[in-house]
Amino acid sequence: MKTKADFRNHVKAQKRNYSLSEKKQRSIPIFKSLEKLEAFKNAQCVLFYWSMTDEVHTHEIVTKWYQEKTILLPSVHGADLKLKQFTGLENMEPGEGFGIGEPSGKYYTDYSNIDMIVVPGVAFDKQSNRLGRGRGYYDKLLQSQSAIKLGVCFDFQLFNTIPVDKHDIKMDLLISETWTSRHA
Repeated sequence: MKTKADFRNHVKAQKRNYSLSEKKQRSIPIFKSLEKLEAFKNAQCVLFYWSMTDEVHTHEIVTKWYQEKTILLPSVHGADLKLKQFTGLENMEPGEGFGIGEPSGKYYTDYSNIDMIVVPGVAFDKQSNRLGRGRGYYDKLLQSQSAIKLGVCFDFQLFNTIPVDKHDIKMDLLISETWTSRHA
């Protein structure tokens, strides 16, 4: 595999090997590792994502923590991600982008309060590089953020090296089912 498309196709094929139930089970150790991090324990405001069926499953961790921390979720708005605060399952609605659930209510605008951003990806490498779905939503959002950028992935999404471009944003920390690494 040499190109970003090669990696996207390979991971897409791998994801088909696992049921939603299996992906939920495989997500548990990832978030147990996350919860042990001092950076997470100290974070008051965390941007998660509301997972699609092929991603590391976040629904349980979002609902677990939203009453103790400010939990934000992205909302697709045209070509950009805007943020909204998660205030409970009863306040979720289908979003304009991909039908992903997002909180109802007003946009969150005080980005300087965000302590940690939990980022999905198609693939990551052991140098903490991230390969997204190709639309650049997260790269645009992350380029102006000083919060800790934490990539989460299944083990089959972690490679020694992936192709990167100059606009791709590197993660500060990466957690898979069996691997945790800090970008040096």
